[in-house]
Amino acid sequence: MGSYASEEMKRFNHLLGELDGAYHEISFKLGLSDSAMTILYTICDKGESCLLQEICLQSGVSKQTINSAIRKLEAEGILYLEPAGAKNKRVCLTEKGKAFAAKTAGKVIQMENEVLASWTKEDIEKYLDLTKQFLEAMKEKAKSL
Repeated sequence: MGSYASEEMKRFNHLLGELDGAYHEISFKLGLSDSAMTILYTICDKGESCLLQEICLQSGVSKQTINSAIRKLEAEGILYLEPAGAKNKRVCLTEKGKAFAAKTAGKVIQMENEVLASWTKEDIEKYLDLTKQFLEAMKEKAKSL
């Protein structure tokens, strides 16, 4: 039985895997699990707090995994939860958490910004447009499953 993926898809999947590996290595070097980094990154991306639901939706990580990492970060005094309506919670950084997030997720965001700053505006727009087109097409195909 031969491979189902085209050569382009194999290359694409390899690059995605390598990118995931690079982010995993960064999280590891900064002393964080991937899920803890995801939580801190999403909060930093949104400000000093965000909805728990946003973390799950933006990351694609299960609510159970995110909740487990949140409990650990809560125990370390990095963040706390507060009610946000009847069914949601807001994940907020403590003062200690703000400093910690700046040294971890903030550092990753800075690295990403530096990489993008080295690209031309046209290349950035092309990359984002093509990624969005791929995502939207895959979501549309997923509806038919």
